[in-house]
Amino acid sequence: MAIKQLTETLINQIAAGEVIERPASAAKELIENAIDAGATRIEIATAGGGKGLLRVTDNGGGMSPADLELAIRRHCTSKISDTLDDIRTLGFRGEALPSIGSVAKLSITSRSQGAGEGAAITVAAGKVSPVRPAPANPGTVVEVRDLFFATPARLKFLKTERAEAAAITETVKRMAIAFPHIRFVLSGSDRSTLELASTGDDRLARIAQILGAEFKDNAIELDAAREDVTLTGFAGVPTFNRGNSAHQYAFVNGRPVQDKLILSAIRGAYAETIPHGRYPVAVLSIGIDPALVDVNVHPAKSDVRFRDPGLIRGLILGAVREALSREGDRASTTGANAMMRSFRPGFQPQTPAQPWSPQTSPSRPFSMPAAAFGFGESRQSAFDAFAQPSARAETPVAAAEPSPSAEAPVQQFPLGAARAQVHENYIVAQTADGLVIVDQHAAHERLVFEAMRKALQDRRLPSQALLIPEIVDLPEEDCDRLIAHAGEFEQLGLAIERFGPGAVAVRETPAMLGEMDAAGLVRQLADEIAEWDTANGLAARLDYLAATMACHGSVRSGRRLRAEEMNALLRQMEATPGSGQCNHGRPTYIELKLADIERLFGRS
Repeated sequence: MAIKQLTETLINQIAAGEVIERPASAAKELIENAIDAGATRIEIATAGGGKGLLRVTDNGGGMSPADLELAIRRHCTSKISDTLDDIRTLGFRGEALPSIGSVAKLSITSRSQGAGEGAAITVAAGKVSPVRPAPANPGTVVEVRDLFFATPARLKFLKTERAEAAAITETVKRMAIAFPHIRFVLSGSDRSTLELASTGDDRLARIAQILGAEFKDNAIELDAAREDVTLTGFAGVPTFNRGNSAHQYAFVNGRPVQDKLILSAIRGAYAETIPHGRYPVAVLSIGIDPALVDVNVHPAKSDVRFRDPGLIRGLILGAVREALSREGDRASTTGANAMMRSFRPGFQPQTPAQPWSPQTSPSRPFSMPAAAFGFGESRQSAFDAFAQPSARAETPVAAAEPSPSAEAPVQQFPLGAARAQVHENYIVAQTADGLVIVDQHAAHERLVFEAMRKALQDRRLPSQALLIPEIVDLPEEDCDRLIAHAGEFEQLGLAIERFGPGAVAVRETPAMLGEMDAAGLVRQLADEIAEWDTANGLAARLDYLAATMACHGSVRSGRRLRAEEMNALLRQMEATPGSGQCNHGRPTYIELKLADIERLFGRS
């Protein structure tokens, strides 16, 4: 069969299949063009979920008639010249407008700043009309009608109008977070109007417009750097979580991205602090030399590739964990709000799914000696005191009445002073400006886990030598990756070494894990390193085991505590990072301000 040159229209339609997947893709490309043109006001109008109409109006620099004629041709752009090593604009491929014009009815009206009149051009299914004079305000109006009318097969794959309209809304929100100085207005016959006023340099105020005012009260600011890569943004406290990952936003040099490396790092940073099936809320912005990141991976430009992915992952993990360690133990304001709602007339609590609870877990106390983990005698005694119930034969009381001489001023302590224990599980403490209710089992569980995890990190973990080393056959490149991380594995009790050109020998495994599939673990670690250039899987498994043991070694629900024990628990919580949630991600305490309590009684 003879080879022939495809027509320009068919080439554009093929390109449109990658660049313009749905109306939201077209909206993204047009908004990016407006931002690159220096717009400070962008208005988006839609109809039929963007399939019938998509109009983007901006007050940017505009285009001359000559620019308009070139703009609808493939690979014509004003944003790069001869290299892809220094891309500092959102668009650069020169494919969006011709791609849209090949599958839809496209019209562009533009007027350059300072020009006396505007100009317009239209493209329908690849057929271009000549540029003509047209009345226009400074800036550009791009109107797309009947998207995919020229490719009916693609039209069949679109979702409902509501779903497509929602996707456009999400696109606008991501752009709005990235550029808080721009005013965005999204309107149309298929939606209610969304107006996002400019917040200047106040990124948190813009984020609050998108994620809600509650985020401001539950966000921890991030500001970190490593090897000339910066990370800024905000991470939500662990107890401020959502049912999906749609509230996680990532930006690289101002470009909204949906990169699996970044999302994986966020998930790893919140490990052991978020309940299963829940997701943290975070907005991360990475600043990096354009030469060290490839934004040309896919025509949609939502995926990126970093030259050093391990550096990026490590920066995110370290920054978020440090922030959570610094401030993540504070309670989410949503807990207090939920409590306030429950006091209101007509409140009907939802019947929750069957969660984990102390009553559904084995009642046998955790008895494995801490020495098995290499804690040493001092750690053994500390662990025993920490994890085992009190052996004193006293009659416990529900009210905490410490002597005046032993009681320090309430104002000195963020979690206040214990005043009572109710239902043998909840500690009520008075703070300087309200009260705190603590779940004693959940709180103590977190304290034990953090103590165990610190002990595990302070020294090489004990290992058990295999009587016969296990030989694991792997591709040569996987062997190289594993040996490069052998030092990290050694600290965690896993000893490996090369065994010929295509295999590694496992000589020791972590004692904590007991009998295990060493070959399966090694292959899993090799896959992880190949994907992320990190080897955190083994540490995560050890953390999970420590969390499980902490659960069984903690103060049980139903045990009465003396005043000194309750106050000691509060003081340990204040000194322990991450104590605001248990190992399963549930909150360990809820705080009510005095003003909230007074509102309940109509005092304010």
